[in-house]
Amino acid sequence: MITRTDTIRQTPFWQRELAESILNIDDLLRYIHLDRADTDISDIAHEEFSLRIPIAYADRIKKSDPDDPLLRQILPLCAEMQSVPGFNHDPVADQQSVVAQGLLQKYHGRALIITTGACAIHCRYCFRRHFPYNASHAAVSDWSGALDYLRDNPLISEVILSGGDPLTLSDTRLSKLVQKIEAIPHIKTLRIHSRIPVVLPSRICDKLLNWIGKSRLNIVMVIHCNHAQEIDFSVIDALQSLKNAGVTLLNQSVLLAGINNTADALQKLSEVLFSAGVLPYYLHLLDPVAGAAHFDVGKPQAKNLITSLQARLPGYLVPRLVQEIAGEPSKTPVISGFMG
Repeated sequence: MITRTDTIRQTPFWQRELAESILNIDDLLRYIHLDRADTDISDIAHEEFSLRIPIAYADRIKKSDPDDPLLRQILPLCAEMQSVPGFNHDPVADQQSVVAQGLLQKYHGRALIITTGACAIHCRYCFRRHFPYNASHAAVSDWSGALDYLRDNPLISEVILSGGDPLTLSDTRLSKLVQKIEAIPHIKTLRIHSRIPVVLPSRICDKLLNWIGKSRLNIVMVIHCNHAQEIDFSVIDALQSLKNAGVTLLNQSVLLAGINNTADALQKLSEVLFSAGVLPYYLHLLDPVAGAAHFDVGKPQAKNLITSLQARLPGYLVPRLVQEIAGEPSKTPVISGFMG
């Protein structure tokens, strides 16, 4: 008689890769061949908002370059400790927009679920770096509060999954949530905001593509890429897989001093995105979150950059320059009448 054995569950590769992320400043510096003396690192900033970077992303950082645009996005610096008027812990008034456990509604017809506080990478300019995730994400109540609100509000036709990063959730958990959303008849579109296709492309696995491909919802994925150097062949493969599964791909960037605040950088980003099957969507002015003032680019420079892009690129490759203003019914265009 053959005895029954328990099925061995193998951890998906992307989860193993995520678990092996670099979490220590000195480990990162060794990996990219830099010394502490080469940078203006702050251990206190690291304690307040810890470093996290997948090795797949670290491999795209230029070695021995303290000004590398990818490194500058994730390295805790002394500038974060400066207190700057107007920069605060809730720059877009998320807390004022909570309508149910883990559910935000700012705009007509759309609602946003805070799925998790986890991210694959910690971007130093993150507008939710101070968000109270432990008490506020929707999974605290097993999604029930958020789903009940969606069911009771038939004018909502689009659900946005955000966080944190929703793709840090396992496919089992994420697909079960999506099935519950699909069961609400008036929901037509599912939008997923995720940086993961860029920073951890192995996450775009067959299991994910399988449930996405079967969904009755129109699925839009808004990725977050700020610099063309972030896109390598593995990212392109991941994006093409999503596109082949029927996902509409858009990109939103943040305009960041010392990273992408030149016309050359923004032009190359738009061209590389389009080659990978992604349309530039938004270019955000920095949300004034405490700890990120050193990334700020003023409106005059931002407008000049868009004017330059309009002269260089077809309209569909020029992202809309916007800012989020608390209480406004939509993102606010910085250049009035701009069509992109």
